[in-house]
Amino acid sequence: MYLRRKDLIYPELSYQIIGIVFNIYNELGPGHKEKYYQEAIAIAFKNNNLKFEREVYIPVEYRTSRVGYYFLDFLIADKIVLEIKRGDYFPAGNIKQVDTYLKATGLKLGILVNFTNSGIKFKRIVNTDDSYIRKIRNS
Repeated sequence: MYLRRKDLIYPELSYQIIGIVFNIYNELGPGHKEKYYQEAIAIAFKNNNLKFEREVYIPVEYRTSRVGYYFLDFLIADKIVLEIKRGDYFPAGNIKQVDTYLKATGLKLGILVNFTNSGIKFKRIVNTDDSYIRKIRNS
């Protein structure tokens, strides 16, 4: 039975994503390159009929000029950014990276997943800034 909280954003989808990630870790184990975990996640999402895109290009624009871009590891159901890392802790830079992706896309929820030597760690990161909302497919 799922924990039911009214303040969570996309709880069922989040639980499904995290469950898939845990299953992948349980099967593959620790120590692999980030890209191998990403490939396994893509296969698992497809096998679970979960709508997703991988390495989604997000341009950064100033006025009418493109000044840079980001690539999201995963965009799930056009709602959640999933960023995959390896390591035992969450550096502030990784949390800020997901927060920046959320602000650049106008999405509300990001999940940062760390594959560690002792299991999975994850953080839900919520975009509370409504001042800059942009649709992903604007460009």
